[in-house]
Amino acid sequence: MFLNKKKLFLAISIFLTFFFLAYNDVKSQEIEIIEGKSVVIDGDTIKIGSEKIRFSGIDAPESYYKGKEQICLKKNVKISCGKLSKEFLIQKINNQKVTCEIESKPDRYKRKLGECFINNKSLSRLLVKNGYAFDYPRYSKKKYAKDQEYARANKLGLWDMKFEFPWDFRKNI
Repeated sequence: MFLNKKKLFLAISIFLTFFFLAYNDVKSQEIEIIEGKSVVIDGDTIKIGSEKIRFSGIDAPESYYKGKEQICLKKNVKISCGKLSKEFLIQKINNQKVTCEIESKPDRYKRKLGECFINNKSLSRLLVKNGYAFDYPRYSKKKYAKDQEYARANKLGLWDMKFEFPWDFRKNI
């Protein structure tokens, strides 16, 4: 009788341990959703309410970084490619409700990271496929590589200009 109680206690303890481990694992994979009207900060960052959200996996040209704007050349004419990217995003959002799926960890600047959508269309994918942002392989695992290849092949957006990748621009300042 004593041995059966001991085995039962052990079995219940093991079961509860696995249950709580599995519960915490599922709970950690829950996605936070932030939605509402947005303010565009730049080509890959928006603000909804008080939350600043950086689009994960892509990188857009800088409109203002350490006092400098990123410049591209089109037929030897200087163009603020950061402003181009920002304007494209403003036009795509067009005062529509934005829904963002937020990752569990913020970036090094404490911004929330996520993928944002309008009418179930990824803003990140729209930016990259139209040539106004780039697949950021360091973080994207090449999620947007096909979209980027499409933009490059069709000389869309910045692919019709001479430009520097945003990560190179920031590194060279």
